[in-house]
Amino acid sequence: MDKIYLDYAATTPVDPRVLEAMLPFFSDSFGNPSSVHRYGQRAEAAVDDAHETVAAVLHCRPDEIVFTSCGSESDNLALRGAALAVRGQTGADRILTSRAEHPAVSKTAADLEKHYGFRLEWLEVDEFGRVTPETVERALGPDVALVSVMYANNEIGTVNPIAEIAEVCRRRGVLFHTDAVQAAAYLPVDVEALGVDLMSLGAHKFYGPKGVGALYVRKGTPILPVQTGGGQEHGLRAGTSNVPYLVGLAEALRLTAEERASRAAHVRPLRDHIIGAVLESIPDARLTGHPAERLPNHASFVFHGADGNTLLQLLDTAGFACSSGSACKTGNPEPSEVMAALGLPRAWGLGSLRVTLGAGTTAEEVQAFLFSLPGLVEKTRNFNRR
Repeated sequence: MDKIYLDYAATTPVDPRVLEAMLPFFSDSFGNPSSVHRYGQRAEAAVDDAHETVAAVLHCRPDEIVFTSCGSESDNLALRGAALAVRGQTGADRILTSRAEHPAVSKTAADLEKHYGFRLEWLEVDEFGRVTPETVERALGPDVALVSVMYANNEIGTVNPIAEIAEVCRRRGVLFHTDAVQAAAYLPVDVEALGVDLMSLGAHKFYGPKGVGALYVRKGTPILPVQTGGGQEHGLRAGTSNVPYLVGLAEALRLTAEERASRAAHVRPLRDHIIGAVLESIPDARLTGHPAERLPNHASFVFHGADGNTLLQLLDTAGFACSSGSACKTGNPEPSEVMAALGLPRAWGLGSLRVTLGAGTTAEEVQAFLFSLPGLVEKTRNFNRR
């Protein structure tokens, strides 16, 4: 059997149309955008076009887009840059975020507390991993420099009420950042409708290349660069522009905006079939994340008494590429931060599985997965009983 890829939340293949748009900037149009000759002018025009394309999708100004190397760098620039700038202006030194965030946010916030003297407050999440506007409002005060809540959770698929949280922060005059890296593939990213001050994107989550991201920074938002040197990206991110990758991100985002409805319509029924079948066919299985307010391509579970790392290995051997919430890359036999934030006991939290679908997923692939999974979960449980 051919390998079946069910890990689109980890990364996506580059769309052939995106690759086609990128290729000329590896060869014929290879100039440095900072050079004044024609080669440089062509490259500079491509970078400008990329800013304009992304801005059109986000409904913002081109000079409000800062290109970075990835979503994690965008998160770092947002948190460090804004928190340091606000503290310098007003003295506010408290950061609000949740333990269900991607490590690019949670670990950056923790680093700002440990090494820069900020006070970090963890926002509670509900049983579905959501941060509510009421939770944020209760925690706000004049000493808050920044709030960061992700748009959609990469591990459990839950979608947070970002527009409502942004409104709460705006009323209190507090900057609000959202990590939209996982969300951008399927959810609207109109920054005016969302009301956010800062928003992070990563191209490889929506069929663009790895190694490039973007940060939206609303005009007038206090922010300091965390990478200094030349004046690229409006002085906020120094370094020679990675022209083909910026072109790739812009084209991937443009296609995503155009095709968002059809892509969601393709994966949603497959996702719903997986959720229903897994909960019906496997005993002691739970859906993680919100049952309705979740990404249309995202199904995630915990299985009592199973080990997620072992299950992933068995799935891979059987021909299925999936992911788990446990820290399998580090060898840490503990549930992830997200599982802990949900309040799951260890016997449940260790047995997590994430199944994420994409444009290439077929009904036949889903059926093959659903046929194999119950036996593999039981095999994993038997290993644990020994």
